[in-house]
Amino acid sequence: MANAKKQNHDLQTSDEVKRLGKNWQALLDMMPEMVFLIREDLIIEYQNPYAIKKFGDLCGKTCMAHLCSQDKRCQENCPLKAVLYGNGNANGEEIVETRIGDIDIEYNYQPFQGYSSDRMVMLLMRDVTERKAQQKELEVFHNNVENILRRKIDELKESETVRRRLMREVNVLKKKVEQKKPGDEIVGASKKIQDLKDSIAQVADSEASILISGESGTGKELVANMIRNLSRRRDKLFLKVNCSSINENLLESDLFGYEKGAFTGAAARTKGKFEIADGGTIFLDEIGDISPRMQATLLRVLQNGEIIRVGGTTPINVDVRVLAATNADLTQAVQNGSFRLDLYYRLNVINLSTPPLRERKEDIVELTSHFVRHYQKAFQKESLDFLPHTVIDKLLSHNWPGNVRELENVVQRAVLMARNKIITVQDIVFDDVQVRSNETDYFSTIINKLSESSLKELISHFEADVILHTLKETNGNVMQTAGMLALGKTALYDKMKRHNINVKSWK
Repeated sequence: MANAKKQNHDLQTSDEVKRLGKNWQALLDMMPEMVFLIREDLIIEYQNPYAIKKFGDLCGKTCMAHLCSQDKRCQENCPLKAVLYGNGNANGEEIVETRIGDIDIEYNYQPFQGYSSDRMVMLLMRDVTERKAQQKELEVFHNNVENILRRKIDELKESETVRRRLMREVNVLKKKVEQKKPGDEIVGASKKIQDLKDSIAQVADSEASILISGESGTGKELVANMIRNLSRRRDKLFLKVNCSSINENLLESDLFGYEKGAFTGAAARTKGKFEIADGGTIFLDEIGDISPRMQATLLRVLQNGEIIRVGGTTPINVDVRVLAATNADLTQAVQNGSFRLDLYYRLNVINLSTPPLRERKEDIVELTSHFVRHYQKAFQKESLDFLPHTVIDKLLSHNWPGNVRELENVVQRAVLMARNKIITVQDIVFDDVQVRSNETDYFSTIINKLSESSLKELISHFEADVILHTLKETNGNVMQTAGMLALGKTALYDKMKRHNINVKSWK
């Protein structure tokens, strides 16, 4: 009876072992990793279907011949041998990378005992070939980006500060957004822009009037924004007026208000911008275009802090900080009598000059990145991958007569026209309207002087302008200037002496 019970128990145990074995094998067959069972003699006992798909049926063959790297050192130091022979790491937590044939493999292992107490190792492999290929592509891409950056930095020959910034930014291709201070809308890190920002930070919190000068499109309004945002009046009203776009009579009533019946249509007393902005800031753009009458009225505001409405007689005290901007030469306007000297001094307590883009070309990459991000969002375009070096070269070689405004216009058009998530050199189109306009303005100035000067005087002025322009282009190099003008060096010096031109100021 006892023997019968023992035989029945053994039979049940054998069935249970077989059932567990089938379940265990079914589990291994379903695993997305490649599974191998290695015997103590390094013979492959089992492969799951995924392993057979990758390497073929290797059951009964040695793992050393089919699963090990051909590197002899790898075979001699094989961790599986060490574990199977009893002197290796048995926790199986270490993940090892290797390459078998043309497949990149990542594996770990776990030793265990078989049913007969024989030593075995379960080997789990993962195919990481695709991941490795992607990593290599990224490395090549990053190396190309760095090479482009280094070449641009060498060509620009800028300071170590600029080089460090550009390397950290890794160009527009890295799309790193620079963290800006509150109120800082001025993009760029060139020395001239840093000096301008430092000057703004130094004077913003004062109550002094500030005159912002610079060519059209250099960002004078952005300077005014930054001054106001860093000032103690940042939470007060900020009004902006373009003096050149409003008729003189309308400008006076717009700035200072008017009384009822002051003129046709004045149906009620109305406050002007100076009253409305009391306690805040007013930005007067194109201040050089206001009439002599407006200059006198504005002077009273700056001197006494009071206004009189159009049609009124009672002074009204106001507390307004005045920021003004101009692209005209106000010192020349003072000399020729078109602008009051006393008003000039009141406005020009502090002068901030915005540099033209051609004098800070190292900022072009960062500005382009800024405008690309802005307009791809505005136009709801797909994210643009990067700018080819040919596009960067074309942007850097342009002289930018329209300054940052021209660059913004070029980038806006390029983003709109870009296809396949990339801006090409064909998308970069420059307008020469500004250049022709400047040339026309200069010619008009010469023609207007015909009634004041003789032809000989006009030719003399023109000759001086040509020499000054060429000296500026050559950074004061007299030999190069003489060559460009097809003059002898002695003849050029004679003409410079005659026109009172000092070459040191251009070096």
